[in-house]
Amino acid sequence: MSLLTVRRLFLVTLAFALFALAAMLLSSLLGTVRINPLRVIAALLQTPPAARTPADRAEIDIFFNLRLPRIALAFLAGASLAVVGAVFQALLRNPLATPYTLGVAGGGSFGAVTAIFLGASFPALAFSWGPFNYVQCAAFGGSILAVLVIYGLARIGDRISTMDLLLAGVTMGMIFAALVMAVRYFASPTLLVGMDQWMMGGIDITNWPTLVSVLPFLVPGLGALLLMARGFDQISFGEAMAQGRGVNVARLQKQAFFFGSLATAAVVAVTGPIGFVGLIVPHTVRRIVGPDHRLLLPCTLFAGGAFLVLCDTFARTVLAPTELPVGVVTSLLGGPFFIYLLVKGRRSGKLWGEG
Repeated sequence: MSLLTVRRLFLVTLAFALFALAAMLLSSLLGTVRINPLRVIAALLQTPPAARTPADRAEIDIFFNLRLPRIALAFLAGASLAVVGAVFQALLRNPLATPYTLGVAGGGSFGAVTAIFLGASFPALAFSWGPFNYVQCAAFGGSILAVLVIYGLARIGDRISTMDLLLAGVTMGMIFAALVMAVRYFASPTLLVGMDQWMMGGIDITNWPTLVSVLPFLVPGLGALLLMARGFDQISFGEAMAQGRGVNVARLQKQAFFFGSLATAAVVAVTGPIGFVGLIVPHTVRRIVGPDHRLLLPCTLFAGGAFLVLCDTFARTVLAPTELPVGVVTSLLGGPFFIYLLVKGRRSGKLWGEG
């Protein structure tokens, strides 16, 4: 493992940031309507509003009010899922851990399908709270409920048992999956279509207010996790060793669990569950930059954002004007790629980029 210097931290992180910027620029160029961002910006800066042609106004509206917020939300969602995946893999010392391992997505899915079902049966319940509709509010509430239940089951005194946390998360995920099936059993075929679309995950509907509304959850969550990087390096070798090196393991576990779950719940509420981002991206980045979380987490943030932006771009362009759910794209790309990494790692004798 290369020694982490300030220069290496800056240069490697900058390279990943430039890659993410290139992915977002490429995404802004592609779509059902082809737009040149430079021409749009030139028209915005150089042409008075009254003198703009209808074509200019249409391109400006599409670019700034539809495409850019969608790209930004895809980046934030991908960055959050990737960072939380890397954190949970260190926290649980399990290479298969993902942001959804601890039941957050299961609780969100149950909340969403229940809201869809009740909203159709009782229209008075179909409310909006700020930029969030009732389905998004129910999904966020279901995710937080799952977090609280799992924390209560895994808590032993002032600390969390990582084994109990993992078992409780998997078990609650199964329980929520059964509850989702029960709701679906009583739903009409029309409602089933809406439920399935939500559970596939997607970034097909977004705007600036929705994007801004998730920032109070994502920014503190991601910021706190990035600041805990040194502790994750220690805890990945075992709780006893981390404790001996001055890490408050109990506090680190609780903070990482809650901040990671908060970021995941915010993403699930807006996009639905999008799989494989939190599994594939951290392992791929770890093989490139090494296991030091001080470098791994910021690079994973930019790589995860770029990955989901590119997947969403593919989802909305490959069958244009029809759009694929981005969750389907990430699964189709992530599954085979994960198998490739696994086989390659076994042949080389190194799994998950260790050593």
